[in-house]
Amino acid sequence: MEKRRLGKTEHMSSLLTFGGAALWQVSQGEADAAIELAISHCVNHFDVAPSYGQAEIRLGPWMERHHREVFLACKTLARSKTKTWESIKRSLDRLRVDHFDLFQLHGVDDLETLSAILSPGGAVEAVLEAKQQGLVKHIGITGHRSFVQVEALNRFDFETVLIPVNRVLAAHTNDFTDFALLLEVARQRDVGVIAIKAITKRPWEALVRMYRTWYEPFDEQTEIDKSLWHTLSQDVATTTLPGDLSLWPMVIDAAERFKPMDQSEQAKVVGEVERYKPIFPLRLN
Repeated sequence: MEKRRLGKTEHMSSLLTFGGAALWQVSQGEADAAIELAISHCVNHFDVAPSYGQAEIRLGPWMERHHREVFLACKTLARSKTKTWESIKRSLDRLRVDHFDLFQLHGVDDLETLSAILSPGGAVEAVLEAKQQGLVKHIGITGHRSFVQVEALNRFDFETVLIPVNRVLAAHTNDFTDFALLLEVARQRDVGVIAIKAITKRPWEALVRMYRTWYEPFDEQTEIDKSLWHTLSQDVATTTLPGDLSLWPMVIDAAERFKPMDQSEQAKVVGEVERYKPIFPLRLN
């Protein structure tokens, strides 16, 4: 699988990132099989968060023995310095590791939250202290609203940014979904971009949900190819595997056959999905 430089971190990340969200409600056996599948296809970037159910606990036994073989990224939804320190220590313990390669301020989707994490006594103070102590190597931010992430890069020297980059979103640009400016700012500042939601189709419409994803995914190989290749044709380093393990083989297959799309090909696959409702801005009713 192709590898790309993750901005100023200098890590060469595989095109696909192990998405810990897929381990939310799985057994240890299922988690072990997912890890083996990913490693056997040269996935070397792992992403997890304490908000992902049992994911940290499921990854712990493997990380305890093999952490130095992969790039481990974790996150926190904590906003204060005190709570962030608690989150860092708890995640280190659950994952059975002594440091994170990347630690990200998670789900920063409005300017008020951004100001809170950057203010005195905010989350960033804890992460900077953890970095000084060798518990964190690199610092990133995640969110779903591109203009907030642009402002975050203006205010702090984040080394990575994690955002949705998806062809359905590209067909419905608004302040949540217009990722083009953020990608350009990240490129200029050598910030590594981690994409999420590459194969997302639309919010669930059916009462019976076939996958463990909060959105309906594309689930046919041809459509997965188009979706993943569109995302990987943007200026991103890597994109996370989806939140349902049953989709992983098709996504891995698409990544290993990746062919960059030119502008006309991108426009074509974006035009094909204009009829789908985008997942952002998120509406729960």
